[in-house]
Amino acid sequence: MKKGNWLVYLILGISAVLFVSGLLKKESLYEKTIAVIPKGTASMWWEVVHSGANKAGEELGYAISWIGPEQETDREKQIQVVDDAITKKVMAIVLAPNDQKALARPVRKIKEEGIPCVIIDSAVDVNDEDYVSFVATDNFLGGADGARSLGKALSGKGTVILTKFVPNSASTDARAEGFKKTLETEFPDIKIIDEQYTQGTVEDARQKTIDMLVRNQNVNGIFAVNQPSSVGAYKALQSHGSAGKIKMVGFDSDPILIDGIAEGGVYALIVQNPFEIGYQGVIAAVAAIDGKEVPKKMPIPSMIVNKDNLEEMKQKFPAALGL
Repeated sequence: MKKGNWLVYLILGISAVLFVSGLLKKESLYEKTIAVIPKGTASMWWEVVHSGANKAGEELGYAISWIGPEQETDREKQIQVVDDAITKKVMAIVLAPNDQKALARPVRKIKEEGIPCVIIDSAVDVNDEDYVSFVATDNFLGGADGARSLGKALSGKGTVILTKFVPNSASTDARAEGFKKTLETEFPDIKIIDEQYTQGTVEDARQKTIDMLVRNQNVNGIFAVNQPSSVGAYKALQSHGSAGKIKMVGFDSDPILIDGIAEGGVYALIVQNPFEIGYQGVIAAVAAIDGKEVPKKMPIPSMIVNKDNLEEMKQKFPAALGL
């Protein structure tokens, strides 16, 4: 064989080896990867979930892929991210569904592909066997705690408005339901006179709350169901000149809301532990990968933060408060 032909074959052989090794390397990138898919990436709350997931990944030797839609209302983008994670054959998926109905089919698809799936934060309309575990706050109970806090602030009498999130968000719908049911049974002299869904942003929550305040001149209290709706509602009270006069109980934490408690504009917050939700979600996923038995439900307790315990809570649970 001519020397030139040997050179050609050598180059082709090296190229083939490099091509195959490149494919193997690309495949290996996902061999110890867990995809954690949040409802959205624009919120500080989800960044705390991210921190918890990363911590668990570091401890257990897994890389964490953190990709999701920017806005929590973008169902199509979240479905696309789930499909991409399936295509990449990640070891497990930890998913916070941003729509309990729209994400049902993708969750069933994850199961069909043999990938362990842990649901965090918000439920999805599938059977229990379609996922490994559900790691979340007891959202109905959190809403009930919100009602009891506001009931105490109003001494059991008055009128309130409710700033909600987007329809079909199971976690926030459960909080609203817990709030309403508890007012009805434990505080019959407190009436909900208005409630509005928002489009999922702080600005829309602010505007919807302003609209309710303008429509209703006799509002004594307000409950908001998550971080963007709570921040928006509080900003509405500030611009309306009624912060502190109208008693507000919010859900989730934010530096603006923490300052609101200190200044008297926010009566109380029902605070989740997003760090623990992210952390335990990945712990459950790794346990499933290892073939271990995982509890079907892993409830993460929420906490009530008010002016009386604010400084103590800052010291004990800075991550939960987003500090």
